[in-house]
Amino acid sequence: MVIAGIIGMAGMIGCAGAQEDKKTDDDKPADPDTGQSTIEETTLGLLPNPFTDRGVKFAATYIGETLGNPSGGAKQGSVCEGRLNLAVDADLEKLIGLQQTTFHANLFQIHGDGLSRSNLQNFMTVSGIEALPSTRLYEIWFEKKWGHDLVSLKVGQLAADPEFFNTKYTDVFTNASMGWPAITSVNLPSGGPSPPLAALGARLALNLSESVSVLGAVFDGDAAGPGTDDPQRRNRYGTNFRINDPPLVLGQVQYSWNNHKGDPRLAGTLKLGGWRHFGDFPDERLSTDGKSLFDPTGSGTPATLNGNYGIWAVAEQQVYRVPGSDDRGVGVFARLSTSPSDRNLIDLHADAGIEVIGPSDRRPNDKFGMAVGYARVSKAARALDREYRTFVDASAAVRSAETLFTAAYQYEIQPGWSVQPTLQYILHPGGGATGPTGSYPGTTLRNATVLGVRTVVKF
Repeated sequence: MVIAGIIGMAGMIGCAGAQEDKKTDDDKPADPDTGQSTIEETTLGLLPNPFTDRGVKFAATYIGETLGNPSGGAKQGSVCEGRLNLAVDADLEKLIGLQQTTFHANLFQIHGDGLSRSNLQNFMTVSGIEALPSTRLYEIWFEKKWGHDLVSLKVGQLAADPEFFNTKYTDVFTNASMGWPAITSVNLPSGGPSPPLAALGARLALNLSESVSVLGAVFDGDAAGPGTDDPQRRNRYGTNFRINDPPLVLGQVQYSWNNHKGDPRLAGTLKLGGWRHFGDFPDERLSTDGKSLFDPTGSGTPATLNGNYGIWAVAEQQVYRVPGSDDRGVGVFARLSTSPSDRNLIDLHADAGIEVIGPSDRRPNDKFGMAVGYARVSKAARALDREYRTFVDASAAVRSAETLFTAAYQYEIQPGWSVQPTLQYILHPGGGATGPTGSYPGTTLRNATVLGVRTVVKF
């Protein structure tokens, strides 16, 4: 009834057609590897698509990368990792006559090791493809639209990061937190609905005008389900399809300006949003009897706190545009988010950066970016670290915050194939130390330099 009411109200708003003329189309399914549309991205043309005229398109993207930390972290070393993403998109109006209805599905074949997991123990995972080796289903959903993209509804196994808390000016970076920030990936059960674990849910989008849009979504609150081992092991193949966990709700309001193709003015966007989880979360510091978790006279069992939430703001602005182009130029972005300290390991996240798109007429598809990210260990977790020093080990470190500095250049060898050297410097990985309840409690982690090269092949 609520959805039907919104659709009916939207039908009376006479501003639908402009959505088709945006400088960038945010409504098509995004490739989790590149941020581009899986329908319209440039490829090598090696993958046959014999059913395109019937509305069916196949896509395949491979990412391979080598990363190493010659200094810092828990130990030094290097890793090789890769991910093959196979996707199918179907226009069900062309295929079987269902008006303005589409289908999308993709799966990952993941292999190799992860540098953050093996060497760094940091919050802002250094690669967006880092995951346990597996072949897993990722997204599978249907989308129905009304009124020339005025209203759209997605239902199925979804990811949140392509539409919520995102900015287009981070697509050149390989650090995972430049996509789905650490404040959500660390605080939410199983990391929230983002690579490599999507969750069952529904997303409703309403374009109120040429400039204003509203997004709302509800997900199962834990794609892997309860347990103490790695969530990726609990949902190894992406087929748990859980629906009985406390829900996760996300909402976002977006205001854009100068966002039409051919508009000579500089485009920008402001997004305000938040999430609310309705499950129970353990207190970061206190036990059930109100004492420190490390107080030998206390119960040692974390107090249970009902619910959790976070709020965010995202701003992006094109500051220079190459004449005659919509997207080539220079764009900047900034994001800020906060969550309650008592039930979250990270209570503040901020990042900002700059991206240069098409730096020259000879290199119109190259990209270069620099960014900084900041994740603060919550006040409650820092207090627990100090109490660990008092009650257990006086030499243990107290965590503070992790800061990331990163730069990347995406060089197009030919359409559909690029190479991407990256540099990352991590100040105080994991806030400067491992947590007091981990395998190596209170161990200091040194500042880390991470060098890498990534290649992306879109078949």
